[in-house]
Amino acid sequence: MTEADALRASGSSHTVTEQDAPHALVELRDHVLIVTMNRPHARNALSGEMLEIMTQAWDRVDNDPEVRVCILTGAGGYFCAGADLKAMNKRAPGDQFSDGSYDPSVIPGLLKGRRLTKPLIAAVEGPAIAGGTEILQATDIRVAGESAKFGVSEVKWSLYPMGGSAVRLPRQIPYTVACDILLTGRHIKAPEAKDIGLIGHVVPDGQALEKALELANMIAGNGPLAVQAVLKTIRDSEGMHENEAFKGDTMVGIGVFTSNDAKEGPRAFAEKRAPNFTGS
Repeated sequence: MTEADALRASGSSHTVTEQDAPHALVELRDHVLIVTMNRPHARNALSGEMLEIMTQAWDRVDNDPEVRVCILTGAGGYFCAGADLKAMNKRAPGDQFSDGSYDPSVIPGLLKGRRLTKPLIAAVEGPAIAGGTEILQATDIRVAGESAKFGVSEVKWSLYPMGGSAVRLPRQIPYTVACDILLTGRHIKAPEAKDIGLIGHVVPDGQALEKALELANMIAGNGPLAVQAVLKTIRDSEGMHENEAFKGDTMVGIGVFTSNDAKEGPRAFAEKRAPNFTGS
């Protein structure tokens, strides 16, 4: 039972508002885990509670065999506007480092230094600014509504992109384009983001989650061991010489070919039916 349900059941006169709701929602649909940033009144600005729920969701993605794909999205037509600058204004930004109150536990929520073992799809509507674009860089497939906006604007406020953009962005899009975005702090719209390779799909506004679910269901219908193995090789081989990468590639492939699912796939093809993969 949610807090809102409990209040209704108790007959409380308290009105449940957006501020009362959990800062992130987690829902499993078949084999797809949907994580929704849920502070629309603040354009889904990041909060400690939100990042804690998201960290728990990432653990579930890695450890729950029922989860084969994850989607990250935002409520109310917003993806994420980054840190809450209004809240930050209540104290000097640097105080958290000088007084020892900086909490490094927020970093796992942003997936800085962590890669999920299963595919993560972003479904973006509206602004994905600062921390919103930073966590976007941890996703594998990205879908955006045509009015979505992206940017890493910390330098505009003499702040630093602690979510990892200074490292990750130049590795994902051309170097000079990454420098343009990081050093000017300017925002770009979905069509330009697609042109530079930051996102992969642009859809009409309001249809990002629908498209993301379509892609997620396609992936979830594939052999989970094969999907995870391909994703592992893509990531592990980053920066490797091709011949060195092929060594790991072969070992990962052997593991897939010796699985039960590798027997089920060809059998289902021969019998002209949908395969029943078990992840074993």
